[in-house]
Amino acid sequence: MKTALTIAGSDSSGGAGIQADIKTMIANGVYAMSAITALTAQNTTGVEAILNATPEFLAQELDCIFTDIYPDAVKIGMVSDKELIRIINQKLTHYEAKNIVVDPVMVATSGAKLISDDAVEVLKNELFPLASVLTPNIPEAEILTGMTITNADEMMEAAKMISETYHCATLCKGGHKINDANDLLYHDGGYIWFEGKRINNPNTHGTGCTLSSAIASNLAKGFDLETAVRRSKQYISGALAAMLDLGKGSGPMDHGFAICNEYTKESEEA
Repeated sequence: MKTALTIAGSDSSGGAGIQADIKTMIANGVYAMSAITALTAQNTTGVEAILNATPEFLAQELDCIFTDIYPDAVKIGMVSDKELIRIINQKLTHYEAKNIVVDPVMVATSGAKLISDDAVEVLKNELFPLASVLTPNIPEAEILTGMTITNADEMMEAAKMISETYHCATLCKGGHKINDANDLLYHDGGYIWFEGKRINNPNTHGTGCTLSSAIASNLAKGFDLETAVRRSKQYISGALAAMLDLGKGSGPMDHGFAICNEYTKESEEA
């Protein structure tokens, strides 16, 4: 079995972060491991508290993983502390990690900033150059380019600028009321559009985490980047189309929508 590592924050409600990543990796057929950068107290209505891991502990997590079960791919999500970002750079460089998917978590769906300006600079300098692919959403792409993105042409310009700046592929995610649910991959000097069907489901908590983890899973299994993105788009569409409805706010998706066997059946007495 191929293996994948997620380096991200924990979501106590299970819809995003480490929990969404692990569910996604299992559903996409790889063995999932995690290095937790922060604990969050949150649910579908918002984040109440964040407790960052120490740099020393994160370093120990990564050492334990890489020296025992070496990951075939790595997904990096929320890292809001400068020193934690530097530790990740040091360890991934030291262990020559491969197939690195960086989801630059900087802006919440609500528009709230999740990372300080100085930490953004460290993120760009320390992690982006290690990435095989970056997966910014529209607000994050605007931060990285200084552009205002309102249409497909501007998405193309932004994806190319990010890719050429950090020397990695860039998947600029649509949504945010721009270009429907279509995503754009800029890779090796060319553009590839991935058309998506907008699904009328208000429960979209963790979509960014889920997509990046699915891409990492598919890269771990040996698919090329274009195929990995296409398969991941199909997976997330299925998870949204399952129309899971939990919680009082923007709820989670059904990461296990395609898992159906003896052990997923409900009791006939339920």
